[in-house]
Amino acid sequence: MSAREDEPQVEQRNSSKKKQKRSGKKKKKKQEEEENQEQVEEKEELNSECVVLRGIFKLGKKSHDVLLTRTRLTWTPIIPETPTGEVCMLQPGVLLLQDVFAVKVKRRRAVGHQSGGAVLGVALFCCRRRGRRLEEDTLHLHNASAEHTHTWYNTLKELLKEISSRPRYLKVFINPSSHRKEAVHIYREHVAPLFKMADVRTNITVTERKGHALSVMKECRLDEYDGVVCVGGDGSVAELCHALVLRAQLDADSPEQPVKPVLPLGIIPAGSTDVVSCSVHGVRDPVTAALHIVLGHLQQVDMCSFVSRGQLVRFGFSAMFGFGGQSLARAERKRWMPSSRRRDYALVKTLAKLRPEDCQLSFLPTKKLTKNLLEHRDQDQDQDESPESEGEESWMTNQGLYLSISIMSIPCLSPHVPQGLAPNTSLANGSAELITVRNTSRSEFIKHLKRYSSSSGQFSFSFVETHTVSAVKIRPRSLIGWSEDSEEEGDSKTTPIIQSEGAAFPWNIDGELVEIANEVLIRVHSQLITLYGEEVQEAESTVSCSCI
Repeated sequence: MSAREDEPQVEQRNSSKKKQKRSGKKKKKKQEEEENQEQVEEKEELNSECVVLRGIFKLGKKSHDVLLTRTRLTWTPIIPETPTGEVCMLQPGVLLLQDVFAVKVKRRRAVGHQSGGAVLGVALFCCRRRGRRLEEDTLHLHNASAEHTHTWYNTLKELLKEISSRPRYLKVFINPSSHRKEAVHIYREHVAPLFKMADVRTNITVTERKGHALSVMKECRLDEYDGVVCVGGDGSVAELCHALVLRAQLDADSPEQPVKPVLPLGIIPAGSTDVVSCSVHGVRDPVTAALHIVLGHLQQVDMCSFVSRGQLVRFGFSAMFGFGGQSLARAERKRWMPSSRRRDYALVKTLAKLRPEDCQLSFLPTKKLTKNLLEHRDQDQDQDESPESEGEESWMTNQGLYLSISIMSIPCLSPHVPQGLAPNTSLANGSAELITVRNTSRSEFIKHLKRYSSSSGQFSFSFVETHTVSAVKIRPRSLIGWSEDSEEEGDSKTTPIIQSEGAAFPWNIDGELVEIANEVLIRVHSQLITLYGEEVQEAESTVSCSCI
């Protein structure tokens, strides 16, 4: 009886096993069908690219079958069949048209002749990537038929014109006084030839003084241009970025709210650090910067507005209060020195007279904090979590002594700091990184500074805090300014900088010295400006020493 009862159970188990096998086979078959379908779709997508032209050209010494679609150029060597009838299949070469910035007809000309000559074929000028650098390259397609060559030339020109982001007419500002006074040479030698090759027309203004670019931007007709180009250092870039946003506000009659400029800005690095250029190019290289412009690589970038007493001070990307502002103020007083010596002098002098600022710091955190404010409390700091409210905004406030306060809406990459001064932010995330360094000893502060040249660890000190914010308020508690000449000797760990009334506090805003005597409100404006370039995680390092 028990044996008969076991038989149905055995049959049931066998049946369930068979069902599992069948279902497993079905799943496997379904998976194979899906993979086959994906392959078919990929082939259809490739085949759907209509072949615009097909012809035979020589690349080097071998003949190739060349295909042109609306997005790419491919070439395959023509290899005759072997006596056995076998055909050797080779991988075709590919060039995306988005990487081509110019096309020319090649000719054989006699010495001294500037035009005419026998047609040799077509030359495609393109860019190739080598790390973060863009380099100029050329693909030569040889064919002696004038009709065949001109057909390809005209078709390629039309396809390149369809890329709408590429500029045709640019307003160029050159600062001849930037860094080593090489801006004019850099433009003539490295940038102008690329613009000419890409058929980009230019209107050039060589600036004569600080604020010259701003005054020109306020008056000129911007609707004639496709973009603006700055050849200079961080100061020139800051002035033009501010000018673009300010002009957009004036044109839109919107004095209260920042307005996004229509024209993008291209940056040709010609300064000493070129922080903004490195942040969108990854390298200080004028050729890379020029190729980003002619190829129309556009990158949206966040900016900050700096307001004091309800009045706009300027628009910018980064600001330093405390150590960064003090060292820049000292450097500006020694303009007669070479730039490298001037920076070293200011850095050493500021470290020797290191003093904290006594101020009230309020900030509006975004949803994700990079480091909790409550982690590190100091006995000399009083903290309120919600001291004030603007609508639904919940501000957090700290009061105490600070050696340095930095607000950066971009990573601020440079060859000296490849990971950036603010590695936890990006170009267009709608927030800024707030980095605060509370009062500490000179030796500990120097350790913090030196960590920036390494890959990490600059924020691992107990006196350093970082926050992801959308707005910051800094109010010196004394509202009494700073003066180098009247500094008095004292204990660097406890003595705030409180000097003669009426003087202003030095701020380093995008490498420019701005003196402000009152509270400053900094707000982040998401993707307020468009720059020629791309998102970069790390800059190319050309500095081998680890000194400050």
